[in-house]
Amino acid sequence: MIVIAYFWKISNRNIPFAFLRMALDRQALRKTPGVAFAKMLGCGKGESFTPSDADLSRWGFIVTIEENQIENFDRSKVVTRWRSRSLEEFRALLDPIASHGLWSKGNPFDFAQSTTDGEVIAITRARISLFKNFLFWRAVPPVTESLHASPGLIGAIGIGEAPVGLQGTFSHWKSGADLRAFAYKSKAHQDVIAATATHNWYSEELFSRFAVREIRGSIAQSGLNKVEL
Repeated sequence: MIVIAYFWKISNRNIPFAFLRMALDRQALRKTPGVAFAKMLGCGKGESFTPSDADLSRWGFIVTIEENQIENFDRSKVVTRWRSRSLEEFRALLDPIASHGLWSKGNPFDFAQSTTDGEVIAITRARISLFKNFLFWRAVPPVTESLHASPGLIGAIGIGEAPVGLQGTFSHWKSGADLRAFAYKSKAHQDVIAATATHNWYSEELFSRFAVREIRGSIAQSGLNKVEL
């Protein structure tokens, strides 16, 4: 199995197409040969995780799939349909290093673990408990500021399955050491971890790290950069 992440940038005239495909492609992805897990994702600037943070020009999805299906999936109707409407495309092939927590009541990245001294991707995702959104939103800005200023960060983008309550981050790092420095040494990040234990914001959360096997497309063009966030 392997994890594949796609992100696309689209023009304003294709925003209705994106909303339509977000609704229709969910089942199509799950029925694709070799796919074990699939999530359609809206994207945001990753600054506040409020609805106003949404970026309607960027969309994507993440799947776990059998390795022998990578090329077939890349030529599938779902992918080529998005590709035909996009201005830029970003694709990452990822091998899990470690994954803790749950996404839709399961851990989709708990298969054969990898190690690397090279570039890594981190995916964080949380289901925010009802009535805890405002507390969460107030705590987020210092963490995102710390993230964007972190040494070794190549790019980051907000991701979500819905405008409210299902939020996460997709971030790309020069090394695992850079990611660990942010996660364990950043005061803002440590403060929000402590606040999480106090306020019990999440009904479900997941943190995963991945070795980068291959990246296709421009990080900057796809919106995954420190400047545009």
